[in-house]
Amino acid sequence: MAEAAEVLGISAEAVRMRLRRGTLDSERHEGTIYVLLDTDQTRHVTDTSTDRTDLLIAEMQERIRSLEEANRENRRLLAAALERIPAIEAPQSDESAPETASESSERVEPSPASTEPSEALRRRKTPWWRRVFGG
Repeated sequence: MAEAAEVLGISAEAVRMRLRRGTLDSERHEGTIYVLLDTDQTRHVTDTSTDRTDLLIAEMQERIRSLEEANRENRRLLAAALERIPAIEAPQSDESAPETASESSERVEPSPASTEPSEALRRRKTPWWRRVFGG
């Protein structure tokens, strides 16, 4: 039955159903069922296999080549972009920070308006959580 199914291009179960319906002829010899086929019932089985492994391998190799080429182009663009980025300066430490107003007040006479801290300056020095929750 398996051979008949392969020649007909159908499943073994389909061959069994056709035998039950009587659409296929068969003979029974010593417990073995032989399916009788006419030449017009058989499909031409050619040696061309449905194995597409070689085709798929060639397609995957071409895809890998194209991805490697794209990767090289991306690396080239990244290197060009990195050359254009200026060197980033590290933040200045407290020692090299510019003079603050309190340090410069020793040399310059402060005006009376600047001696009293403004409300905005005082608010800036107070942490936000103290302003919100009090304390």
